Order: sequence, then C-alpha cells, then structure tokens
Amino acid sequence: MKTFKLFSLEVVENDKSVEVPLEDGLILNKEDERSTWLIEAYTTDLSLYDYFKKISEQNREVIVEAVITKKENAPAYFQTKIASLTKFERHASVLFLGHLRRNKSDYSELLLDSLIQKGLSGDALLAEFKDKMKSKPKLKVHNT
Repeated sequence: MKTFKLFSLEVVENDKSVEVPLEDGLILNKEDERSTWLIEAYTTDLSLYDYFKKISEQNREVIVEAVITKKENAPAYFQTKIASLTKFERHASVLFLGHLRRNKSDYSELLLDSLIQKGLSGDALLAEFKDKMKSKPKLKVHNT
C-alpha cells in the first residue's frame, strides 16, 4: 500500500465541479488485485456534508479530480463512491473508494486539443501550451 498527500480535490459532475477545500487529505493506493484507491478529504466546509450525504444516500458514483503531493502535478481522475462520511463539530470527513480512470487522453492531450479548438496554431499554440502546462487549468472531463 502506498500513501500520498492529497493536495486538492474536486467532485466533477456533468459540466460543473465542486471544489472541496481541504484542511487535510490523504490518498492511498491499496495495490490490490482490483487497483483500488482510497481518498480521504478532511474539510472545514460543513456545507459540503449535506451534498456528500445526498450522493451517499443515492449510492451514486462520482468522478473526483485529485492533485497529489503538489500543485504542479497533473490531476488524476477517479471513479468513486462514498465509503464513509463523518461530521465533526467544525469539520467533515469524506472517504471515497474507487478506481483510477484510464482516459483515452491524458491531460496534455486534452489541453492541446482544447487549444487547437480555440484556433491556436504555430508559435502561439506552443507558447499557450507551455503556459497552461505550468498553470494546469481545469479541463472538462467527459463521463464516457
């Protein structure tokens, strides 16, 4: 089992995302035969408790976008379900259980495609691509 620091977390639903402000967080690769991951988010935003409770009660799967260890790392996407949800006096803890999504395209390919769709080419494309690879803006994820 390998454990990593969770730097940021967003729940991606359709064309919108919900940022989970982290007080702390961990992500664990269980390294089991099913390639299971555990993601624990510890947040001070108690308003998210009801949001997560509704997802949990519906036993609904959600995609989460996790940045692991440091901001510069490309986000990883996981297909998850909520395994547990706990409300404390000033915090909430949500534990997701899921699997890494193996998208057809990785972040750089999705970014390049979006820049080409905006009509960029040549030196302008290269400059914008380099800039965006450093800043890692959010990209749409399709639930296919």
